[in-house]
Amino acid sequence: MNLNQKVIFSENIFAQLVDDEMVLLDMESENYFGLDETGTSIWNVIQEHEHLEEAFNVLLEYYDVAEEILKNDLFAFVEKLVDNGLAKVVEV
Repeated sequence: MNLNQKVIFSENIFAQLVDDEMVLLDMESENYFGLDETGTSIWNVIQEHEHLEEAFNVLLEYYDVAEEILKNDLFAFVEKLVDNGLAKVVEV
């Protein structure tokens, strides 16, 4: 995974904010997923900025964290989405 990719969310995902946390329902598999406050923030940024480089830059302004740590966390988050069938990653 690299910053020159973009995230495309599955069309089968229903997302609802509940008490500052995002609840995701995969309508196809009927599996639920819960995101904590940080995961919800990352989800929202990726929704607005599909390109990982743009999302990374927005998150870098928001969080006081080293670039390498943020990049690793962002990639790990996206990999979990992909592994659970919630999104796919494509080259830009």
